[in-house]
Amino acid sequence: MARSTGPLLAAGAITWANQTILEDKNPTDLLTTTTTIGVATGVLAGIFYGFEKLTGDFAVGLAWVALMTTVMVRYKDKPTPLERVLDLVA
Repeated sequence: MARSTGPLLAAGAITWANQTILEDKNPTDLLTTTTTIGVATGVLAGIFYGFEKLTGDFAVGLAWVALMTTVMVRYKDKPTPLERVLDLVA
């Protein structure tokens, strides 16, 4: 397994949890959301595998940036995973 795969799979899992488990209301179509995120994460991990063979540490660093972006940046004006977890704790 490539070194960039771990952060990318973690980003996909966090995205899925944020849009399904941590969502305030029930997701309208759980199967579509799960399939979309799963396929996109798998394809991205495969692309980064090849990218890592070409560029090495740059691809790994970019994968970590993707993970941090997933945790800290809002998408479609919904709370970030970090905001939702902090709301659960506080």
